[in-house]
Amino acid sequence: MELTAGIGLKPQHFDDALQSRHEGLWFEVHPENYYMDGGPRLDGLLEIAARHPISLHGVSLSLAADAPPDPRQLQRLVDLAARVRPALLSEHLAWSAWRGHYQPDLLPFPRTDDALQRIVDNVCRVQDALGRRIAIENPSHYLPFEEHRWDEIDFLAALAERSGCGLLLDINNVQVSAHNLGFDARQWLARFPVEAVMEIHLAGNEADQGGTGLLIDSHGAPIDETVWSLYETLIARAGPRPTLIERDDDIPPFAELLRERERAQRILEDAQQRLPRRAA
Repeated sequence: MELTAGIGLKPQHFDDALQSRHEGLWFEVHPENYYMDGGPRLDGLLEIAARHPISLHGVSLSLAADAPPDPRQLQRLVDLAARVRPALLSEHLAWSAWRGHYQPDLLPFPRTDDALQRIVDNVCRVQDALGRRIAIENPSHYLPFEEHRWDEIDFLAALAERSGCGLLLDINNVQVSAHNLGFDARQWLARFPVEAVMEIHLAGNEADQGGTGLLIDSHGAPIDETVWSLYETLIARAGPRPTLIERDDDIPPFAELLRERERAQRILEDAQQRLPRRAA
């Protein structure tokens, strides 16, 4: 099935997902929530996977760490992928484990030559284990790093070229980073290598309540109108791409997520209609 617009799946919405008959609807989950041998949560995911395409969006491989991914975590992902047969697989460009210590966050790193080679090696290990290509997501940024030696877009493009991976373009992350670091999100997206984009994420953000003036990538609010505008511009240039509505906090009713999904779906359908017709 060709993927169009999907929704991040939460257990409280399993029944809604099973009953949904929206054409092209797909769901994405964090695989770490399903690393078990059985039980109702895994059974529910497998039942939904029999009716709708599933994407696995990992948060624990720590690809930017100075060590290979934990082999136990990687094997769990391989085993789950064999059961779910996901349409897409993705991970974050970040680290969360360091020399056996785990942090409950997706943490930044300086973009250096050494970091690029390390991440290329780790992405290749994951792709070899899975036997397929994965997509890597651009992160949100909150503070500048003086240690950066690579422009972010150049770094992502080099990672995709050297490892053979795809890219997951999170447009909310772009808006958050642009606000926090003071660059133009629209100009940034105009330079992005859209030919490598396998998936797009749309999510909400919120102002930091601590008075810092930062935007926080909270995934706990409706999608911002600025993000919608950036998305429309990107799709007009890149053409349709599988697009996910992300919501990980303050989860609304399924119908509310469907309304956001339907807005993305209309944008994708309009872009599809504008594509040149292929010669017979």
